[in-house]
Amino acid sequence: MKTLKLFIAILALSVGVANAQFTKAELQVSGLTCSMCSKATEKSLRTLEFISDIKVDLNKNIFVLTFKKDVPVSLDQISKKVQNSGFFVNNLKLTFNFNNVKLDDNYFTYAGDTYKLMNANHPLTGDVAVTVVDKGFSPPSVYKKYPVADTGKPGKVYHLAI
Repeated sequence: MKTLKLFIAILALSVGVANAQFTKAELQVSGLTCSMCSKATEKSLRTLEFISDIKVDLNKNIFVLTFKKDVPVSLDQISKKVQNSGFFVNNLKLTFNFNNVKLDDNYFTYAGDTYKLMNANHPLTGDVAVTVVDKGFSPPSVYKKYPVADTGKPGKVYHLAI
């Protein structure tokens, strides 16, 4: 009986999350000084299984990432790939599809992680641009604006601003 309940719960979650998806991102990387630096970072990011395409803007040090449909995205893996290339994430703006996503006190879960919307004051539907405001994903001038308290939520919690 417990196995059946667990199976139904997993099935319900997978159906409810089917439309929930990060679709693309603008990743600004600091420390890039030449096209070789950019190429090394791009090559590293391309090894992530959830990235389908990358377009690079060398003038702004921005990588526009397009994500594969129905493949979970890991923000920590993006950050690690940039850091392993010798650089830092300066800004990460994501587009998330909020269709069929239930917010619980401005929290939602995706791919095992929890996300807190810091300034959402209306229901969200469709594609919405959000910025990760945690240390390591944004400059100090940004993450200091959003004080982070213990959420009591299990696992990794990311903080997003609209």
